[in-house]
Amino acid sequence: MDEHKRQEMHERLQAKQEEVKIVRTIVSKIAIGIVVLILLVIGGGYLYVKSALKPVDTSATEKIKVEIPIGSGLSLIASELENKGVIKNAKIFKYYTKFKNESSFQAGSYDLTQAMTLDEIIQSLKTGTVYREPLFAMTVPEGLTLDQIGGIVAKHTDFTAKQFMDVVTSDAFVEQMKANYPELITNEVDGENIRYKLEGYLYPATYPIFDEQPTIEAMAEMMVSTMNDKVMQYKGLMQEKQLTPHQLLTFASLLEKEATAQTDRETIASVFYNRIKADMPLQTDPTVLYSLGEHKDVVLYKDLEVDNPYNTYKHKGLTPGPIAAPGEVSIEATLNPTSTEYYYFLADKDGINHFAKTYEEHQENEKKYIPQ
Repeated sequence: MDEHKRQEMHERLQAKQEEVKIVRTIVSKIAIGIVVLILLVIGGGYLYVKSALKPVDTSATEKIKVEIPIGSGLSLIASELENKGVIKNAKIFKYYTKFKNESSFQAGSYDLTQAMTLDEIIQSLKTGTVYREPLFAMTVPEGLTLDQIGGIVAKHTDFTAKQFMDVVTSDAFVEQMKANYPELITNEVDGENIRYKLEGYLYPATYPIFDEQPTIEAMAEMMVSTMNDKVMQYKGLMQEKQLTPHQLLTFASLLEKEATAQTDRETIASVFYNRIKADMPLQTDPTVLYSLGEHKDVVLYKDLEVDNPYNTYKHKGLTPGPIAAPGEVSIEATLNPTSTEYYYFLADKDGINHFAKTYEEHQENEKKYIPQ
């Protein structure tokens, strides 16, 4: 090899080495940049949370009156504290409270300041003060549909059931509830076959009303907030059962409408689970009535043919959404069903349920317990 070629190869080698060096430098700088960015994000998040855990203003002395009505859930309490400016962030307060395993907050009228720490606020809420007597109490029984809840609101206020329905079915209110309770109310409520997006999401309970003229929005959100707190305490069990909140409330609503005795709900839940697993339709009469949009003492054979997505005689699996507002007993039964091999059940004239493993056994129960 002559000297010219040797020199040319040496220059190419040097150029290649220089190119590799440049590439390594660029890659190193990019990697360092990514690491720095990650650290900045983590650091920023840490500083944000750290700041949210501190008092709003350590030098503040002005007392801020905060009213916590009876039956308020943690979500509603946190939102009220943030709205009043007593805490910086409602979500951080909720997570902090759950982390500290604090609960049993007392309804009352509180004089709080922006100088109080979260621990001081929590202790105040646990201690409680003498609170105002409610102007009236509104009881929402388990198993009511959204329009039936509207009827109860109409009995206790100057609003009509239609006004209530107009608000709770409006896109604006639904979107506000989705924003306020994103873990509970997800895009599943937007399914094309859903009759009412918030059906089943208003928790049945007795609610004290302190305002002379409460808004429909405030009353409805109080019920949604309570449902949020009830459901979110079962997040671990929902994950185990692979149920979303929407599926949980849908399943629980079917139990709520079918069960005639508290002790039967776990067993009826097992029947539903067994039928779903076996790819059998649930064939539960309350879904037929919901499909018809009316109450009937007796479901006729012709009713079973109604062409509606909620009719579980026509469609397998759960209904598109809840058919009523389930209570805590039905929610717990959905998450803790008994282990059985039952696929059928019926209620006799006294409301006692009789279960069967086979269709033949079920037919025998029909002959024995159902008047012909």
